[in-house]
Amino acid sequence: MKIALIGYGKMGHAIEQVALKRGHSVVCRIDIDNLQDFDSPEFKSADIAIEFTAPTQAFSNIQKAFKAGVKVVSGSTGWMAEHSKEVEALCKDGANTLFWSSNYSLGVAVFSMVNSYLAKIMNSYPEYSVDMSETHHIHKLDAPSGTAITLAEGIISNLDRMKGWTKGTLLAADGSISGSKECAENVIRIDSIREGEIAGIHTINYDSPADTITITHSAKDRSGLALGAVIAAEYTVNHTGLLKMQDLIESL
Repeated sequence: MKIALIGYGKMGHAIEQVALKRGHSVVCRIDIDNLQDFDSPEFKSADIAIEFTAPTQAFSNIQKAFKAGVKVVSGSTGWMAEHSKEVEALCKDGANTLFWSSNYSLGVAVFSMVNSYLAKIMNSYPEYSVDMSETHHIHKLDAPSGTAITLAEGIISNLDRMKGWTKGTLLAADGSISGSKECAENVIRIDSIREGEIAGIHTINYDSPADTITITHSAKDRSGLALGAVIAAEYTVNHTGLLKMQDLIESL
């Protein structure tokens, strides 16, 4: 499989290492200083592009890849809510192909299923409130994380008393705190922490007067994300349309 990398930072380098180990080739690397290479023969020769960039750049990058006739796997977060209708239209009937996930870790996929199942169980125990927290490295621009939002949506879909989510507090790398812990009882508060080079920690708490139930996923490094992104690319090469992690998990 011939891969083009869009975004050649730490994640791009990690994806490249995994792809090469799995026998694939990287034919093009696009970063902020060579955006003109979207029009290059090398990029257009790719079977698929793997895109990990910033929220402000992701949708434009995906559009450029589609224009070049290249399928995309994207792990950029913080943009999909704004552009979801446009993406659905672009991928309708397989006209273009995008695999998007807020997190490519297979462990997070399992954690997400546990999260949804636990929420379904907690329907029977209204004395428990629920809140969430996520911790990431200081370079992450969006808060809360896309993974946290996806997990919150999994709870909302299965816990009848929860109707939405809201941003809670943000503890920045400089120690400053913004936001608030105040929210309605039927809304999930998501607190965020930006610290060091933490790959990602997501925690869900169910709290009652009697006890607390907590589930947590902690990523040790970026290797799990990189592996998942390459596996998603291997899947996407043979499929069309708008694809999600659930499609991949069901195929394994």
